[in-house]
Amino acid sequence: MNSRRGRARDTIRAMAGKPFLELTRRMISGEAPLPPVAALLGMEMKEVERDRAVMEIAASARHANPMGTLHGGILCDLADGAMGMAWASDLDEGESFTTLELKINYLKPVWEARLTAEAKVVKRGRAVGMVECEVRDERGSLVARASSTMLTLRGEQASGR
Repeated sequence: MNSRRGRARDTIRAMAGKPFLELTRRMISGEAPLPPVAALLGMEMKEVERDRAVMEIAASARHANPMGTLHGGILCDLADGAMGMAWASDLDEGESFTTLELKINYLKPVWEARLTAEAKVVKRGRAVGMVECEVRDERGSLVARASSTMLTLRGEQASGR
């Protein structure tokens, strides 16, 4: 098993039952590893607070689609990661979540840029809610806008997630 992946899994298991916000703050400080997908793509967690998260990526040629521009899936992963962290920031001990729906609008092409995804919870219900995210380049220009419907999992549903 890859040592980075094993370390991430061990850290997440060790944090099980603890508020997710504590884990994300440890990821930002470098005390805990990022989720494997974030490490694979080169995403960085920059900020997390209740109902808000900011992630970044240095988009480059390694993220390109066949046309040479940034692959839309990378933008989607960045937005999805930020939205997931924003939602998870207010989970109670023993809770988890899953995404029910995700929508993204691509607003301009990107070749190489430092992209920042800022996600905010729009509505948090007891089980279901909505998160929105804007992805901007280093000049502040809007590159993509995404929204997601989230489902909080509790009890047996959250077990092992």
